[in-house]
Amino acid sequence: MGQYRMERLNVQLRDEISNLILRGEIRDPRVTGRKGGVAARTEVAPFLSINRVEVSQDLSYAKVFVSSFASDSMLDKGVDGLNNAAGFIQSSIAKKLRIRKFPKLTFVVDSGMKEGFRMVRKLNELEEESKALEASRSDSENNPSEDE
Repeated sequence: MGQYRMERLNVQLRDEISNLILRGEIRDPRVTGRKGGVAARTEVAPFLSINRVEVSQDLSYAKVFVSSFASDSMLDKGVDGLNNAAGFIQSSIAKKLRIRKFPKLTFVVDSGMKEGFRMVRKLNELEEESKALEASRSDSENNPSEDE
């Protein structure tokens, strides 16, 4: 399959999985963030985000990268829930897509977004420290001590 078609398939799988989560069709409480029952079907508040999908060249496997702003333990539970529901997700999407071989989905934690936010926070802290240091240097240059 050509590179362009593979990229389209990756994006289409990402969108379909996201829609299944948003519509509340995956009823695992680890995925929806709610306990079971009628409320889970009517007030779904997903906390998981599907960042990207990477399908292998032979269409046998697909890695689905999942992230969240929730705690790491909640993210791990959500990914476990998605892995348990992988068969349902595969069959639901396979009915919509027309491809010869549907890939086996594996959900993995993507910590890239959290790492990016940590890096931005550190850069902002360094910038503030640099400005404070620069301000203190300029104050000491403008106000020489009386001992000299």
